[in-house]
Amino acid sequence: MNTVTIRNVEFGKGMPKICVPIVGKTKEDILTQLENIMKTPVDIIEWRMDWFENVTNISSVIDMAKEIREVCKDTPLLATFRSLKEGGEKELALADYVALNTEVSKSGYVDAIDVELFSGDKEVETIVSAAHEHNVKVIMSNHDFHATPAKEEIIKRLSKMQDMHADIPKIAVMPTCKKDVLTLLEATLEMSEQHADRPIITMSMASNGMISRLSGEVFGSCLTFGAAGKASAPGQMDVHALKSVLTALHNSL
Repeated sequence: MNTVTIRNVEFGKGMPKICVPIVGKTKEDILTQLENIMKTPVDIIEWRMDWFENVTNISSVIDMAKEIREVCKDTPLLATFRSLKEGGEKELALADYVALNTEVSKSGYVDAIDVELFSGDKEVETIVSAAHEHNVKVIMSNHDFHATPAKEEIIKRLSKMQDMHADIPKIAVMPTCKKDVLTLLEATLEMSEQHADRPIITMSMASNGMISRLSGEVFGSCLTFGAAGKASAPGQMDVHALKSVLTALHNSL
């Protein structure tokens, strides 16, 4: 499997990398959270643009991205607008979603963007092309906050992301029972060993799925999310505790 390097961090090799999200609404909230995140063992920072109160004003978004970049220095920055239907805080018209991601990619302040698989094939292609044209990596994602699809469906979605030129495919699902967690882990293993030619990110959410956030090195997920204060999804654990567990597991393998 090929690895993917975002700024100075190599994904798909060794211990899963740790991503910590910024979920501030105001400029002051964002910079305060970022200051705290920079004191943690973070590998990549995700700016959740859907939380930002001025997200509908692209020039304000670019200005905010510039300030974040100045603080996070060489730490990779992932910009994400999570739609309402996939667990986000706001909804944008599809044309506005495309414009936001395209302009942020062009800004020079972010290293990667998140693109939701089910935004429409044409729209996804437009965003991916713009990102790659400006040397911005694409984490293509799908989030199911209601259930865990069958193993075959999880693999199908991740494979489609590869076909649509995602640099790193990502899926997050909600377990309705403990067996659903096993389904996600089995799909991750099969995808990483039999179908993937690049790193993937998978997770089962909520408390039942927490094991999936810790076992990526065993089953084949290259990144996990930790919280430094407010979590952006159910099941995220404190980033310091997460690093400790990942390190212990890595050293035992």
